[in-house]
Amino acid sequence: MNIREQFEKREKNFMSPFGCQSAQSQGRRRAETPCPIRTAFQVDRDRIVYCNAFRRLKHKTQVFLNPLGDEYRTRLTHTLEVSQIARTITRAMFLNEDLAEAIALGHDLGHTPFGHGGEAVLQEIHSPEFFHHKQSLRVVDMIENNGQGLNLTYEVRDGIVKHSKGYGKILPDDPEELACTMEGRIVRIADIMAYLNHDLDDAIRSGVIRETQVPEVCTRVIGRTHQERATTMIRDLIFSSRASSGQLHLAMSDEVFDAMTTLRAFLYENVYRSNSVHREFIKAKKILSELYAYLLKDEMVLEAELTRMGIAGCLKNGEPREQVVCDFIASMTDRHALSLYGKIFFPNPTV
Repeated sequence: MNIREQFEKREKNFMSPFGCQSAQSQGRRRAETPCPIRTAFQVDRDRIVYCNAFRRLKHKTQVFLNPLGDEYRTRLTHTLEVSQIARTITRAMFLNEDLAEAIALGHDLGHTPFGHGGEAVLQEIHSPEFFHHKQSLRVVDMIENNGQGLNLTYEVRDGIVKHSKGYGKILPDDPEELACTMEGRIVRIADIMAYLNHDLDDAIRSGVIRETQVPEVCTRVIGRTHQERATTMIRDLIFSSRASSGQLHLAMSDEVFDAMTTLRAFLYENVYRSNSVHREFIKAKKILSELYAYLLKDEMVLEAELTRMGIAGCLKNGEPREQVVCDFIASMTDRHALSLYGKIFFPNPTV
């Protein structure tokens, strides 16, 4: 029995019947020899952490564009917070922590530069069907590894593409929106818990809102500090969820759920759609729109940039040029977009 098989045996003996055991994975798109040391989901986690798209998350906007302050969240720190929350919950419920971690680490790989503003731009200029959760799946399936993808397991891919539904329900009613594993469903909730908590922090730090503006029910029920809010939401989900009729039903108390819903609505109205944030996204829209139009025409620049980014292989997948440009734009970091825009459109002063 090799090391991986020992881990799989331990999962079978330890894990809740509602968890997804590594040995029961539905497999990969392309068959490959199992690792003798790591389980299938541990392999997926490592592939995600070592891929280029994951490293680029450190320079992608969470809420505030290209922030200079060291304490502001980026898409990478958001991802790490989601991973930590998901791991805590799945561990407490005796589910597959490795699977939850892999999904969480990969869930935002397809996020655009300039946050959801960048996503809205590509919906307008490329396709109304562009969504970052779908793009994250394209990244792991078709863009990373120079166009070959990461060949992840079905369960991780499913969790990535179903982690978000925009401003959809925290606990969706539609079974089609639910991941096929409990671990994937927990990542969706952990994602919402994370951004409600840290976006509130960053909005107060930036001065977009004042702490006194936060609805009283939110501070009273969930807490005033980052630690208090995280502890309340995580514990409430763990202790409110119940097993019945052979199923595990994820649930939250009415009090905490209502407070989270109120906080979410408050952030959308007063932070994500605030004038100060909107003004910056208008600038981002101009940058991405003009880059998109330019790269559709200049094949040499596009190929050079794709090569530099390590994803030139996606040119060989037979995708329409518009899709390749979209993939490139979505893969860019904030500072890459700003730098390339200046290089293309700003005058080059003589020395």
